[in-house]
This record gives sequence, C-alpha cells and structure tokens, in this order.
Amino acid sequence: MQRLLALIPPGASRIDLLAPPFAGHLNPVLAMGRALAEHYQVRILSTPKALPRIHAAGLTGVAIEGEYDDVLCAVANPQYAVKTHPVRLYRQFREVVGLLVNFSHALAQYWRDEGTPDLVISDFTLPVVGEVCHQFSVPWWTSLPSPCALETADGVPGYCGGLLPPRNKFERVIQCLHRKKVRGFKRCIFWLFRKTIRPTGIHRLYREDGSESAYSAHCILALSEERFEFPRTWPAAVHFIGPALYTPPVIVPQPPFETGKRHVLVTLGTHLDWHKAEVTRAVAKLAQTLPDWVFHFTLGNPDTASVAHQSNLYCLPWVDYDRWVSEYDAVIHHGGAGIMWHCLKAERPALVYPVDYDQFDHAARLAWHGKGIWLKGGIHALEQARPLLLRLVQSTVKNEK
Repeated sequence: MQRLLALIPPGASRIDLLAPPFAGHLNPVLAMGRALAEHYQVRILSTPKALPRIHAAGLTGVAIEGEYDDVLCAVANPQYAVKTHPVRLYRQFREVVGLLVNFSHALAQYWRDEGTPDLVISDFTLPVVGEVCHQFSVPWWTSLPSPCALETADGVPGYCGGLLPPRNKFERVIQCLHRKKVRGFKRCIFWLFRKTIRPTGIHRLYREDGSESAYSAHCILALSEERFEFPRTWPAAVHFIGPALYTPPVIVPQPPFETGKRHVLVTLGTHLDWHKAEVTRAVAKLAQTLPDWVFHFTLGNPDTASVAHQSNLYCLPWVDYDRWVSEYDAVIHHGGAGIMWHCLKAERPALVYPVDYDQFDHAARLAWHGKGIWLKGGIHALEQARPLLLRLVQSTVKNEK
C-alpha cells in the first residue's frame, strides 16, 4: 500500500472510504483503510450488514441510513446468470438505480450532520458518490479492483467474453466494434433511465474528453499490476497501486487438511449462489476421479450452519483466503479479482472456471500470462478436469524443485 500512501495529498487528515457490503468490494476497501488508518483518520461508510466486518478489521464503520442490504443481496445474487444478457442487465440496472438515488441523498445528509472528509475513496460500484462530493467540494477518487472494466480508446475491451490481444488487423477491427458495442449499450441504458438517474445529479455518461463520468476524473486506483493487464492507453487518472488483499477474521471451522494428501480449494466467491449446487455436483464427480485427493468447496457464506462431507469432498461455509490459500496444492476458482490475486501472491496453480461479469476477462489474462488454465466448456469441463489438475500440480512440483 505504499503506492497508495504516496498519492494522498498533503494536508489531508480525514479520509472516508465507501463500498457496498459484498466481500469482493468491501475487502479491498478495508485493506486500503487499514493502511491509511496508520496515518489518517479513517471511516468506512457502507450498509449495516458490513459493520461487523469493518469493526473486525479494527476500523471505524458507519452505516448510511436506509434499507439497502436485502435489495442489494437480491441484485448481486440473482437466481440466474447475468453475463451480457441485455434484459437481465436492464433489470439489474433498474433495481440498482433506485438504491443509488436513496444512497446519495442519505450520504449528503450524513456529511451535513457529521462534517465532510478531506478525501473520499469510493468503490467503482457507487458512481453517485462523485456527484455528492462535487456538492460539498470534496476530492473524490475511485477504487477499481478490475481495471479491465474501464473503457479506453484502444486495447482489449472488457465484458465481451474474455477477449485476448488481437493478432492481426481483422481482430483489431472486431475489437473496435466490440468497444463501440459496449459504449452503445451503456448509452442506451442511460437514456432509458435518464429520468430516474437525474435525481442523483448525474446528467451525462461520458465527459467531453470521452472518459466515463462514473469514475473519478482525478484519480482511479487500479487494484492490479499494469504488467498483468493487456496493453492499452490508460487515462491519466489511472494509478496502479497493486492488489488490495485483506480478509476480516471470521469464526468458522478450520478447513480439514489430511496428512499426506493433496488438497484442492474450489470457490465461486460470495456471489453466484444460483450456480453453486450444480458446481457441487460437478466437483463431487471430479473428486471421484482423484480418490486420494481432498477437495474443499467453499460456499462463501460464513453464516452457513455446518460442514458437509461426502467421501473426499467437503463443503465448507467459508475459507479465509489470507490464511489458507497457500496450503492448497491447487485452486479451482471463478476468476474473481480477490481469489485471483490471492493465488498469484501465494503462487498457487489455478484452474479458472469463469461464470459471469469480468471473470472471463480475468481468465483470459491468467491464461495469456501462463498463470492459470482457463477451463472452457462449462460444467462438463469441470467434471472432467482431472488431467488438467494433474498437469497443474506436477508442473508446480517441478518448479519448486
């Protein structure tokens, strides 16, 4: 976090960081908050559901007034895949916009009552924060765990199924069309919801220079390494500060490691609940092909009642990535930014099984850099992943020697 500390403007003393309550967004903000709290007065602003984790991180938490948690959970964990399905994206956007309007009003009232900070750092999923900051003349920065989501004038566009760098003129033309498609879709959605969005103070989707108004024009904290991303012309506001990794302590059973056996962690993160039962069945079939190995499938929910055990497969409520990822021989994950960087940090080999959102873009980058194997072919490929797992582990053993 030294790169983050170097960016803080002189004279700042109080910093507010904002994030929704989901681990993939809240945990990076907590990591930054912990680093900043050693030098500044730090508050983490979120929803009531996030407060226990904020306090467990040793930080001051503030729940913005309003009923957000139940609706946010329904939006973030729908019972279907979203991917790039236009109708489903439309429904999600429609539900989220109303919440953001209420959130912006409540945030403004909180700052009127409690005073404004010297700097605001907000997760990219809260674009209305920028307009509230403008009202109070407070500097606003954006935190971006997935820089691949950022639109740029060139380079590989995100949210298009995990595209790789173009190899020829034809592929460059195709990717140019994809960039236009993404921008056109966003413009269409913005126009459809223009009346609903207007109360937030956001009146345009793009600034005159073509940059997205949802992100800070002054500083975008890219929680990645530039060498990991595909080449592109980044906006001047982008600053790569490295991944922000932290998991608040949670009281759950310790993963059951068995002496003398290889262990595989399987995770879909804290979302994708609609798909976890099907993945559990697929992993059970995979585990049968490797009876001397032990598989741990984390449900990503520490509130789950107990550990389920079937032969050499354990279904666990929660696995602390900070503490346990380095103990596994291999990881099968969905391509979420958090688990991806935990595996890279611990040098754990990974099979990447992307399902939704930016996960395909992360899978593409891992495969391109030789840091993981992109598991294509859906659930059946997961069931039949035995040869790939063997190759991953054998390759790791050779490298360690």
